[in-house]
Amino acid sequence: MTGVATTLAEAVEPFVGGELPVRLVAWDGSEAGPADAPVVELRSPDAVRRLLWRPGELGAAQAYVTGELEVHGDLDTALTHAFDVARERGLTARRPSIPDLVRAVAAALGTGALGTPPPAPASQARVRGRLHSLVRDRRAISHHYDLSNEFYELVLDPSMAYSCAFFADEATTLEEAQAAKLDLVCTKLGLEPGMRMLDVGCGWGSLSLHAAEHYGAQVVGLTISAQQQAFIEKRVADRGLTDRVEVRLQDYREVPGAADDGAGFDAVGSLEMGEHVGERNYPTYASVLRRAVRPGGRVLVQQMSRPGKHPGGGPFIESFIAPDMHMRPLGDTVALLERGGLEVRGVQAMREHYVQTVAGWLENFESNVDRLTELVGEEVVRVWRLYLVGGSMAFRDGRMGVDQILMERPA
Repeated sequence: MTGVATTLAEAVEPFVGGELPVRLVAWDGSEAGPADAPVVELRSPDAVRRLLWRPGELGAAQAYVTGELEVHGDLDTALTHAFDVARERGLTARRPSIPDLVRAVAAALGTGALGTPPPAPASQARVRGRLHSLVRDRRAISHHYDLSNEFYELVLDPSMAYSCAFFADEATTLEEAQAAKLDLVCTKLGLEPGMRMLDVGCGWGSLSLHAAEHYGAQVVGLTISAQQQAFIEKRVADRGLTDRVEVRLQDYREVPGAADDGAGFDAVGSLEMGEHVGERNYPTYASVLRRAVRPGGRVLVQQMSRPGKHPGGGPFIESFIAPDMHMRPLGDTVALLERGGLEVRGVQAMREHYVQTVAGWLENFESNVDRLTELVGEEVVRVWRLYLVGGSMAFRDGRMGVDQILMERPA
């Protein structure tokens, strides 16, 4: 009898443009494909069932995070190999014929893998409501950021900076690079003792605390995560900064007042928060940044960019990590900020720095994987491994970028 692996390998040849690019191991113990290729194990017929109902990235991601599909060896190496093969064979433009689809379904039927779609993994985001309403945005942020403060403490550096760091060289540690990034932001904003700064989307407070502690700024930080607010307030108290840092559980759209009368903050920072406001709301976000700062004051936005399709980052990211996120090419973001009334004074590309940043996070992640599994379970750990490895590849290969955009409100 022909084994499951051989049956499936023959069925998918039209979809992968030729010979199977991986060594396939099926749940019946059979194997197919090149012996020297990355090894992919299908541990359950449900893996095939997911790929039939959700072809491509989403079905594969669902099967991986549930453990129905396993990649043996280095995940980065395997995914890089898959991307290289897809590019070399032009698979993104390939459309299977009806006979090819019929043969694939017949193969699934013959292996016992045909059936109703398996339920979505428990770790997949479930957000409801009007896109980018206040309620839906809070739910989307909670899905990603409220895993627990301890989870992020085990992955990030001690400052809890969850954004691209700035590496002077390859010998720079993640902690040193995050401190350098925060210094870079504060210096570009021209912070001096007594100046008032607004930190829009302050996360766990890395910028707010750094600006207050090292530059003497009076800081207001905004977050819509209650766990983040509690974390920052404890750090503020522990460091004796209660007279310099205020943390508000507040959406950026709820910032009261405007600076049209000459009042307002002396500086505004927003690190990797603009991706979450959505395409239609970005003009509102830009307007809030302008209104919050006094005329002549500086604004710095650090933001990821992405050209082409999938402005949300792709099916996996959109479904498991950051639902409703929206990215665009750098030039489009600059144009939106300029139309919002801000004068762009400089742009600094930092794409390569994100590769090193994620490498540091991934090292922390793997060093603490046992405790992380206790905290969130095996499925979420698999989600995060795929997220970190895939994210690093996207920045390494130029599919995503990140930039610091320094602006000034005209006097």
